[in-house]
Amino acid sequence: MKRKVLSIVICLCMVFAVACSKDKTTSGSGTTNKEKKSETETSTNTKNQAKSKTSKVYLITMDQMDQHWVNVDAGCRKAVGELSNIDYEWLAPDVKDDAKQIECINNAVAGGANVILLAANGPDAVTSALKEAEAAGVKIIYVDSAAAYPAIQTLATDNEAAGKTAGEEMVKGLKAAGKTEGKIGIVNVNSATASCVAREKGFRSAFEGTSFELLETQYGEGDAAKSKDIAANYITSGCVGLFGANEGSTVGIGIAIQEAGDTVIGVGFDKSDTILELINGGHLLCTMAQNPDVMGYEGMKTAAKAIAGEDTGEANIDTGVTALTKN
Repeated sequence: MKRKVLSIVICLCMVFAVACSKDKTTSGSGTTNKEKKSETETSTNTKNQAKSKTSKVYLITMDQMDQHWVNVDAGCRKAVGELSNIDYEWLAPDVKDDAKQIECINNAVAGGANVILLAANGPDAVTSALKEAEAAGVKIIYVDSAAAYPAIQTLATDNEAAGKTAGEEMVKGLKAAGKTEGKIGIVNVNSATASCVAREKGFRSAFEGTSFELLETQYGEGDAAKSKDIAANYITSGCVGLFGANEGSTVGIGIAIQEAGDTVIGVGFDKSDTILELINGGHLLCTMAQNPDVMGYEGMKTAAKAIAGEDTGEANIDTGVTALTKN
């Protein structure tokens, strides 16, 4: 009898132990289901917080004078409106100046930048600032004009090819005016801005094999007034054609040609209301219109992908160019 009672007690204890184990199922590490659920919820919340975290993106251009940069900014703002959690700001020097652009880069880093979209004023001047920015965890994307420092992506016009197109348009315009020889003046920004240097190189290549004489380049720092004075001197020296390598240069040569009585063929670069007025007024033959809004828009999209750790695609994106003539 005692043995039967003992057996019953043992069985009851075993049943009780199994029931307890069901309420407290453990993993190999001894974690309960409730604990595992809590850990999963915590992990999900952390991921959601990461997704909702606001990231800071800066656009830094050569200056804020040209309508070209205003259009880059507009493209950025359009993309920001389609994205979420992007805090965007546009910084730029008042004039094209390496030291001032470096200051903008440093200010962006100090402001907590995650990504900088940069239109470099010169290829080498900003290198040290970009190294420091990258060391601080900032990602670099170039729009319009690249520096000689690695970046995630460059979105720009194929400037050399576009410059050659500008030269070809001038040659056709000169021949149509009955001119097969003469002097050609070039008004560029400076000797360091890579995009404008490439445009000039392409422009000069279009005259190979012709009888035209391309004069030494003069620099107006992208300022319309300075460029106008340079262009006026070219016209006085007997030039039959003038090329402006950016917006300010183009406005300058267009006004100089207008004031000289439209005896010179002018071809420029970039699009603005003033340039279009000069073309439609017959003072400029044409201009190479870039797509700065595309640079800004696609650049911001790339920035968002970079922040999210996604594939950003090709390293170099040609944003295209169109030769605009009189309506």
